[in-house]
Amino acid sequence: MKLKSLTALAATTALCAPMAFAADMANEMTIVSWGGAYSKSQLKAYHEPYSEKTGVTIINDDSSAEAVAKLRAMNEAGNITWDVVDVVAADAMRLCDEGLAMEIDPDTQLAAAPDGTSASEDFGDLLVSECFIPQIVYSTTFGYRTDMVGDTAPTSVCAIFDTDAYPGKRSLEKRPINNMEWALLCDGVAKEDVYDVLATSEGQDQALAKLDTIKDQVVWWSAGADTPQLLADGEVVMGSTYNGRLFSVIEEQKQPVAMLWDAQVFDLDGWIIPAGLSEERKARALDYIMFATDTQRLADQAKYISYGPARASSAPLVGKHADLGIDMAPHMPTDPNNAKNTFLYNYEFWADYRDDLDAKFQAWLAK
Repeated sequence: MKLKSLTALAATTALCAPMAFAADMANEMTIVSWGGAYSKSQLKAYHEPYSEKTGVTIINDDSSAEAVAKLRAMNEAGNITWDVVDVVAADAMRLCDEGLAMEIDPDTQLAAAPDGTSASEDFGDLLVSECFIPQIVYSTTFGYRTDMVGDTAPTSVCAIFDTDAYPGKRSLEKRPINNMEWALLCDGVAKEDVYDVLATSEGQDQALAKLDTIKDQVVWWSAGADTPQLLADGEVVMGSTYNGRLFSVIEEQKQPVAMLWDAQVFDLDGWIIPAGLSEERKARALDYIMFATDTQRLADQAKYISYGPARASSAPLVGKHADLGIDMAPHMPTDPNNAKNTFLYNYEFWADYRDDLDAKFQAWLAK
């Protein structure tokens, strides 16, 4: 999608400071996210400083996994109860296409970089939708129990399908995204052909047939915190989740868990503002977004979780973990040592095919 480009310096300068009337707006807003270590990082980097600055009370809702369905229902009922929603890029595209998220002009509604670089240039190619404000680059990958894999630790994502070498339960997300791509990769489909194959009924059946080989050994998860807890409790030998959640269980909790970066799936996560808010609520949401996505705030989030900030100007500001004092750069999915074999997520494919493949996947699960 082509983004609007309104880059007049005077307009940018005037609008990049937080709105003066923010403190006069209603003193409560609901922000939707994913929960766990990720929401905690947002609380520390964004919510607490914003509340201190404005007096606005932020109510946290951990419903991002159901954001599309719930926003559709709210729109149908004419009752939008959320103010700002954290979603993955493909969901932002769907919500934008359906008119359920408002369009954002980055150069008048988001802060410029400290050196005056416009927001559209600072975010660059990560502005994948007119309604999406990028926040982080993250990956979905695997963690495994170091004390449950024997003498040979897994090095390939296809270990998830190797129940002979690595017996025990696995955990996978209860949705088709990533699972179907990994299944095709591990069934011999070349990386560059995965989405062409997955666009066909035969390819979809091939992916589900591969997943059938481990179906009775899978614990299905819905929340990002599930796999880290299952690993910490020793209930699964390996499982998929977001790299920041694994960082937490490995580095903060010191559990016997390691990261498997092979075929990690890069993705974007960020904010949308629901369409249909009152002018007062929309102004407050925009004020929060301008504050929470500036250069310093995005860098601050990396103090608490190992996700790469979406702004180019934020990357040089990433330093040490706020509590552990360790350098965060080597724990980012974008670190060269971790990104040797990545799988690039196709946002457009999932924006187009998500509803149909969700239905097919859930029918397969129910068999």
